[in-house]
Amino acid sequence: MFKRLRLGLCLVLAVCGIASLAMPASAAEDELVVVIEVEGTIVPVLHQYIERGIERAEQAGATAVIIRLNTPGGLLDSTEKIVASIMNADVPVVTYVSPHGAWAASAGTFITLASHIAAMAPATTIGAAHPVAGGGQEVPEDQMRKITEFSARWMGTIAEERGRNVEEAMLAVTESKSFTDGEALAANLIDLRADNLESLLEAIDGREVTLASGRTVVLGTSGATVQTVDMTGFERFLHTLSDPNIAYILLTLATIGLITEITSPGLIFPGVVGGISLILAFYSLGVLDANWGGVALIVLAVGLFIAEYFTTSFGGFTAGGIAALVFGSIILFSSTPGVSVSPGLIIGVAAGATAFSVFVLGAIIRGQRRQKSTGREGMLGKMAIVRSPLEPRGTVLAEGELWTAVVEEEQPVPPGEEVVIVSVDHMQLRVRRKPA
Repeated sequence: MFKRLRLGLCLVLAVCGIASLAMPASAAEDELVVVIEVEGTIVPVLHQYIERGIERAEQAGATAVIIRLNTPGGLLDSTEKIVASIMNADVPVVTYVSPHGAWAASAGTFITLASHIAAMAPATTIGAAHPVAGGGQEVPEDQMRKITEFSARWMGTIAEERGRNVEEAMLAVTESKSFTDGEALAANLIDLRADNLESLLEAIDGREVTLASGRTVVLGTSGATVQTVDMTGFERFLHTLSDPNIAYILLTLATIGLITEITSPGLIFPGVVGGISLILAFYSLGVLDANWGGVALIVLAVGLFIAEYFTTSFGGFTAGGIAALVFGSIILFSSTPGVSVSPGLIIGVAAGATAFSVFVLGAIIRGQRRQKSTGREGMLGKMAIVRSPLEPRGTVLAEGELWTAVVEEEQPVPPGEEVVIVSVDHMQLRVRRKPA
């Protein structure tokens, strides 16, 4: 009996062993794929976000990390750090330019080509990575040539490391060449096209990737668990501030608020809003490498709006302010590739600033200049009642008080008649008869 039990147990163990050998590796363990959503201008906070996502994938032992990318470009410093993080990652990095209609321009091209696997969705584009001078300063032609040559060589080095088309990759820098998803695939700049994330996971399943450490990894992405690493609340706040349109609005609010407080001290609210907006604007402008000439033009524009009410320029200062505001807005981010203020926003802010200048600031300043409605000056033009005959001197009742008055006309004015106050000379009024 015991022999039969032992024989049965051995048969069960043998069957289980054979079944385990026949089971696919992907089903033996639950693979994990980490997804990072990158959209907008490449700025420092996005580097921090991408680096955190890669570290999360490494710690979790993920089979791959996928960067879903849609960017018009961004800052060179942040791009360099992101590329370094990708190329030194201890987990396969896949950059997927999506959704349909997205682009990976300028900085996005470097990031895409630096990834272990590069993919694009239909109707997406990549390229136009020619460098632009930061801060809006003029760069000598020979120096710009050196910068372009360095960027092209860097792009070529990245492409060579990943086995991509070095010549076409360098043309994206030297000639700002762009590629559709089909053209990029044909030029061997990317590895594949995928309609969506699911088809991408199926397409890269089983591919071999060699990491910077020399370790070769086989991707097991088919049926893998997908985990999206979201931005923290603080990262989202900083990323929102890094939007050029938000930076432009903050700068406008700061300038208007502070100048309003200066021209009308004691309002408090405009000063508080302006001060907070100015601090946030400085962060945004610094991150986006703004052209400070554009900032100066915007400040000058608001100053010209204010000056309109202190001088008689017949609209000259206002017209100059509008021109300075529009021109400054256009060149504000001219030094950062893929970063610009929406034309509609520029038009809206210019119209709003003009209206604010004409109506609000005008009302404040006119109110400060308006004559007082109380005291002696406030009595001018008001009516008084004669109490004793004005021959030409007598007394009148004005503002509930008796005043000595002198009538300008030669004819006496009898008691009870109304007269108009024309001037105040110390404690004596000069009056004239009320018009018939």
